[in-house]
Amino acid sequence: MILYNLTVHIATEKEKDFVKWMKEVHIPEVMATGLFEDNKFFKLLLEVEEGGINYSTQYFAKSLENVRNYQANFAGNIHKKLKDRFGDQIVYFGSLLEQIDL
Repeated sequence: MILYNLTVHIATEKEKDFVKWMKEVHIPEVMATGLFEDNKFFKLLLEVEEGGINYSTQYFAKSLENVRNYQANFAGNIHKKLKDRFGDQIVYFGSLLEQIDL
């Protein structure tokens, strides 16, 4: 299993709009690509000194190939919508993790 994690730092005053938009637009759009099996949406409980709130959206894929397909064909447009919507009120980065069986 491959985890594609999108970590977001959003200005406090945009938090409610961001959460609503993620639930109604962003996450459904990513899942509609058919490249991910499941997702989870978390609020980080760590307080940030410079203000703002952090969120983690996790997308689970069966293969690295599926994630690479998403990155090559969908991520640019989907992330542009995120940046267009929230401008300089948001900073984000993606990371990839591979599940290690115990």
